[in-house]
Amino acid sequence: MAKIRITKQFTFETAHALYGYDGKCRNIHGHSYKLDVTVIGEPITDMDNVKCGMVIDFGDLKYIVKSQVVDKMDHAIILNKETPHIELAQTLKSSGHDVILVDYQPTSENMVIDFAKSIQSKLDPTIKLHSLKLRETGTAFAEWFASDNV
Repeated sequence: MAKIRITKQFTFETAHALYGYDGKCRNIHGHSYKLDVTVIGEPITDMDNVKCGMVIDFGDLKYIVKSQVVDKMDHAIILNKETPHIELAQTLKSSGHDVILVDYQPTSENMVIDFAKSIQSKLDPTIKLHSLKLRETGTAFAEWFASDNV
């Protein structure tokens, strides 16, 4: 049976700041992110299976990505937990804002690595995460490929 790639795109709004950066992005600012998630697998051939012909139901992929990434990141502020903005982060959290403190610099490159780990952990073993493409702007993106990370 042939391997088929399935892609679904997601969007979310997230703010971040780059601790120690030497440009404007050291300040808290936001992006309208677009995340393309591509998985690879063989279509189900069992005619008694309601998902016959599918690698994965797009709804199932949507559930995984929304629960692991989108619902957590949308309209949140992501900061390196070592940031000097930590006092601001604590104030925002105590005021009911969603603040995510991470162990890495929240660049698109590091975010896509984090997303790959989260998504992979929830996929059925017969389906593999093939790639992620995270667009920070209309002209700038980071890509993760499983084949580059074996």
